This record gives sequence, C-alpha cells and structure tokens, in this order.
Amino acid sequence: MIWRWIALAIIVVVVALVPWLGNAVIIQFGINALLIAVLAQSWNILGGFTGYVSFGNSAFYGLGTYGTAIAMAQWNQPFWLGLAFGAVLSVAFAALLGWPILRLRGPYFAIVTLGISAALSALAANLDVTGRNVGLILPLTRNDTLFYEMALVLLAAATATVAWIAHSRFGMALIAIREDEDAAATVGVNATRYKLVALMLAALFTAIAGGIHAYWITFVDPAGAFDTTLDVRMVIMTMFGGPGTVAGPVIGAFILSAIYELLADNISTAAALFFGLVILLAVIFLPKGLVDLGGGFRRLRWRYFLANMRQYRL
Repeated sequence: MIWRWIALAIIVVVVALVPWLGNAVIIQFGINALLIAVLAQSWNILGGFTGYVSFGNSAFYGLGTYGTAIAMAQWNQPFWLGLAFGAVLSVAFAALLGWPILRLRGPYFAIVTLGISAALSALAANLDVTGRNVGLILPLTRNDTLFYEMALVLLAAATATVAWIAHSRFGMALIAIREDEDAAATVGVNATRYKLVALMLAALFTAIAGGIHAYWITFVDPAGAFDTTLDVRMVIMTMFGGPGTVAGPVIGAFILSAIYELLADNISTAAALFFGLVILLAVIFLPKGLVDLGGGFRRLRWRYFLANMRQYRL
C-alpha cells in the first residue's frame, strides 16, 4: 500500500512541475488533459456513482463557457466574476432541468439528455448577447502557466469531492440508487433529491472547466461550446479508467489523451480509428476499468481477462 502512495506523490509532483520543466507544447497538452479529466471526473459523479448515463453534460460545459464569455466580452467584467457567473448559470440550469428528467430511468434518461446541448446550441446561435453564429471574442492573454495551474487546482477540487463522495453517506446513497433504486427508496433514500445534488455538483465542475477553456482560447461559438463529442469523451475516459472510483476517470483521461495525441501526431487521420480500437479492447477485456487491475501483476493473466468476458457475456 505504501508504494501506491509513493507513486501517487511522485505523479502529483511531476504534474505540478510541468509548467517549469516542460515546453509550450507539453504545457498546452497538459491544460487540455487536465480539463478533460475534470469533465470525466464530473461525469463520474452522476454516471459512475449513481448509474445514470448522461449525454448532456456538454450543456453545462457550454453554459459555463458562454457565461464567462458574456460577462467578459459583453459586460466588461473580470474573468473571475465571469467564471462565477457561468458556474451559477450552469448549476441553476441543472437544478431546473434535473428535477423533471431525473425521474426518468435507463435509456429514457440518456435519450432526453442527448438533445439538451443541441437545443442550447441553437438558442445561442440566435441570441444577440451570445454573438449569434459569429460567437464572442474574449480579451487576449498569453499566460499558459496560469491556465495550467487553474486547471490543476480545479481537477484537485473535483477529485477531492469525488473522494469525499466515495467515503460519505451521500456516496452510499448514490451507490444504493445505482444498484437498485426501488430498494433504496424503501429504506428511506430520497432518490430524486440525491440525484439532483449529484447533477448539480457535476454541472459546477463542468461549467468551471468550460469557463477556463473559454478564456484560454479567447473565442466562443455555439458549435465549440456545446460540442456533443465531449459527452462521448467523458463517458469513454471514465469507463476506461474505472467508473465509480476516485482515480479511474483521471487515469483514463490522461492515458487516452496521451494516446490520441500521439496517434494524431504520427498517423494523422487514422488516429480516431486506432483510438476507437483501444477503447473497444478495453471495454471487452477491462469492463471495470484500469483500476480493477489494482490487485497487482498477479491479475495480468489471460484467466483474468477471460473471466471478465464470461462474466459480462462478451
């Protein structure tokens, strides 16, 4: 056990020192990887612990993005105020939307969430305050180190929140809902209320990530802010690392981000194909994610992978 903590400490130190040890390309990759890890960790709160597969978290990302952009570009407010506005806007939207849709279950919930980002994107494309289809340009800044540090602090906060959830009564209630929502209700768990709080927490971290990204790239438009491919990436990275765990989404985000960047650098248009192949193999042989290999090298046998295939009838 002590070796795991030592390894974790080394990783944290290395990640924290990237702005001072790495070049501009590595820092920019780090910002992207840290922000997508925040998105995966946020999705993990609802999808991993509660078992509600959402394809609408990009809506919270877009609201955080536009909230920050509107405050800065249209109202001439400072970044921190814009970031807070975007976060409040996203959490309020999650509260209003979550109450009715969280009463749905399974595929019905997933289908409803699919259209949310598209609807908000169409709305943003027709409002003057959002710049319509042209978008908004934010004040230019060239401090990548600052954005890296903000993304790192945000990921640490999201991961600390998930760690608290994993060891709290709140988390136990979410897991009970995931395993059997009807049984959880019979023992006094108010499923709708717990799911709503989980959705609002996911919206909070997702929106802040969107606001940081907006200021970093200094441009926002409907297609980029409400990019539905982000939903797919959140799900894939969480499932690859280990849903319902503390470290799984972060591990999945870092590894898959690195693989994708490496393949895109060397194989160009074929990167997505190889990326999909990696995901397919991981789902077949590691349905519980990479963290399920935490038992050590003794698990790295064909018997373990074949047992997974039989258990999940793959």
